[in-house]
Amino acid sequence: MTDLIQNAFAGVALGSTYALIALGFVIIYKATGVLNFAQGGVLAIGAYLAYTYTNHIGIAFAVAAALACLSVAVLGIGFERTVLRRMVGQPPFAVVMVTIGLLFVLESLVTVVWGFDHRYPTNPWNVQTVAVGDIVLGVRDLWTIALTAAAVLALFVFFRFSTLGLAMRVTAFDPEAALAQGISARRVYAMSWAIASALGALAGVTVAAGPGGLSPEIGLIALVAFPAMIVGGMDSPAGAVLAGLLIGLAEALTRGYQDQLFSWAGDNVSTIVPYLLMIAILLIRPYGLLGTKEVRRI
Repeated sequence: MTDLIQNAFAGVALGSTYALIALGFVIIYKATGVLNFAQGGVLAIGAYLAYTYTNHIGIAFAVAAALACLSVAVLGIGFERTVLRRMVGQPPFAVVMVTIGLLFVLESLVTVVWGFDHRYPTNPWNVQTVAVGDIVLGVRDLWTIALTAAAVLALFVFFRFSTLGLAMRVTAFDPEAALAQGISARRVYAMSWAIASALGALAGVTVAAGPGGLSPEIGLIALVAFPAMIVGGMDSPAGAVLAGLLIGLAEALTRGYQDQLFSWAGDNVSTIVPYLLMIAILLIRPYGLLGTKEVRRI
């Protein structure tokens, strides 16, 4: 039972990171209809900026993390205004290819500016643990869960009660009606990129603060979080959070019990679990767990 709880906790912490990244995917897709494959590059830039602010400039970790999120949010707005705004009305495939191009640019930028070496950002968590009976909880994992919960709550309050949040919901639901009411679609699109980029940066900060440190490959975690967007429903923020947690749990439990249950399959079965889970759920619910079912009339 202790091992089960330990692995489940690790899964929730991992799933919280996936949820942050998947939320970024969903917010942009829901507002603009664009699959943003650059989210992994945005995550990496945010993590490296936080590292620079703390290790080279000497800013306190919490302030550095907030500055990294703000900086990457500005980057997202800039990309939307200078590039994606010119792609309005173009085929979706072309827009997706633009985001893939941005991913390669950001990944190259990381290696040009910071190099290929592993780096270890200064943070208050390090490898500290807290013992609860026989269960050992990582402080970084506790903070990851807490930060994810705070981000989800903040987004709920923003979309539910703020004027801009309401405008984003209306635009996502019916763009033509939003334009008729005088809502600026451009402002909504820019804000969706800002929020998604900030969420990616926050995820990057939590990943880089772990024992693995920081390397140019950090953005690859977005490829694992991508199934969370699909499983939860491409237009469902709540689904992204739920699916992120489910995939994190499935991956951690598979890793924890791999020797007992999957020793015949090799050492890295857990790496394919997110994709197997995605395929299984889509066979049953093609629109995801909480996605909106598309109705076609003939």
